Amino acid sequence: MAIRAVVWGENIHDRENAVVRGIYPKGMHGAIAEALNEDNDIKASTATKEQPEHGLTEERLAETDVLTWWGHRDHGGVDDRVVERVAERVWQGMGLVVLHSGHFSKIFKKLMGTPCSLRWREAGEKERVWVINRNHPIAAGLDPYFVIPETEMYGEPFVVPEPMQTVFISWYDGGEVFRSGLTFERGAGRIFYFSPGHEVYPIYHDKNVRQVLRNAVKWAYNPAPAWKDVVKAANTPVDKAPEPIADKGPKLHKPGEAGLR
Repeated sequence: MAIRAVVWGENIHDRENAVVRGIYPKGMHGAIAEALNEDNDIKASTATKEQPEHGLTEERLAETDVLTWWGHRDHGGVDDRVVERVAERVWQGMGLVVLHSGHFSKIFKKLMGTPCSLRWREAGEKERVWVINRNHPIAAGLDPYFVIPETEMYGEPFVVPEPMQTVFISWYDGGEVFRSGLTFERGAGRIFYFSPGHEVYPIYHDKNVRQVLRNAVKWAYNPAPAWKDVVKAANTPVDKAPEPIADKGPKLHKPGEAGLR
């Protein structure tokens, strides 16, 4: 069965900015979904912020294997209830691919537990993306580096936790460097952050970027059943212990009572 991917887009600049509309007439989310659907092993659909529940209902997320996330102008406008819902699905095993300015999204900051801040500059600079982990599945099919002719600069320090692996490092005309492809795990879910994707440039039409997106979705996919009770902290009865034990000592809770949170 194909990997069920949902491409989430904020869809504000896509509608309101003439430059972005000209580059992405179907929205950035449309271009990303199109890239993913070029692979027969992926079946991608889209969701956007202006839809009810941002297009991410409990039912939709339950049927999502990998979620991609692009946001920029209105991170704060994303409903906290939806953020909690997405985080729980990641902990259960849903993959998450966070793109470009999504580093400041509520969901990424929640899962990282850090400010996720960085340095940036809009000057139409060239970006050379170096593949520094050639054997990683996300780098499959790529040359040792690829070039994005014009982009927004992202520079270190990037205030995120130490990643599991660094797949890409980018260099810019101005001399800055940036860890542009990082992997993480939270609970049972895999997370990939990929920085290229500034909306006023045709970056999601680039063949190498589109290859990275497809590779990332395949890497983030977890075929195991969802870890449904990952957020529960069960009060386990004495008679359910693997070995026989005596019930003794003072207690804060009655048998079966929920713990403190």
